Amino acid sequence: MRKPVLWGLGAGLVVLLVGIYIYHTATSVTKAYIDPSDARLVQLGKQVYAAQCAACHGANLEGEPNWRQRKPNGRLPAPPHDVSGHTWHHPDQVLFDIVKNGLVPGVTAPIGYESDMPAYGTVLTDEEIRASLAYIKRAWPEKAKTVQQQLTQEYQKAQ
Repeated sequence: MRKPVLWGLGAGLVVLLVGIYIYHTATSVTKAYIDPSDARLVQLGKQVYAAQCAACHGANLEGEPNWRQRKPNGRLPAPPHDVSGHTWHHPDQVLFDIVKNGLVPGVTAPIGYESDMPAYGTVLTDEEIRASLAYIKRAWPEKAKTVQQQLTQEYQKAQ
C-alpha cells in the first residue's frame, strides 16, 4: 500500500520539477538589460508596438482612460507605458514575462488578479518582445531609465 503512494508522490515531484524547469527556461530569455538606446531594436519595437500594443496601451503610450479605476468586469484598464504609469517600476525580466506569458496570478500578478492582458508568447518572438520594451523605454526621462536599469540589475543579482 505504501509503495503506490510513494511512486505517486515521486511521479508528482518529477512532474513539478519538469514544469518549473520549463517555466524557468521559457521566462529566462531576457537576462540582459533591454537597451532603449539601441536604434535597431527601437525601430523594430515601434512596428511591434503599433501592431500589437497600441490598441490598448495607446499610440502615445498613454494607456486607457481612468486606468486606475476598475471596469464593470472588475479588471483594470490597460495602464500607460509612459512615465505616468508604473511600467518603469518593474525590472526587464518581469516586463518580458508579462508580455510573453500574460499576467499570471502568483507569478507576475497578485494571487486572484484577473487581467485583460493576453500572453504574446505565441504571437511575438523573444526579439520582438524585447524590441517592444526597448521602444517603450526610449520614451522615459533619463531618471526613470536609470531607476529601472538599477531595478533590473538588482533583480538579476537576486536570481
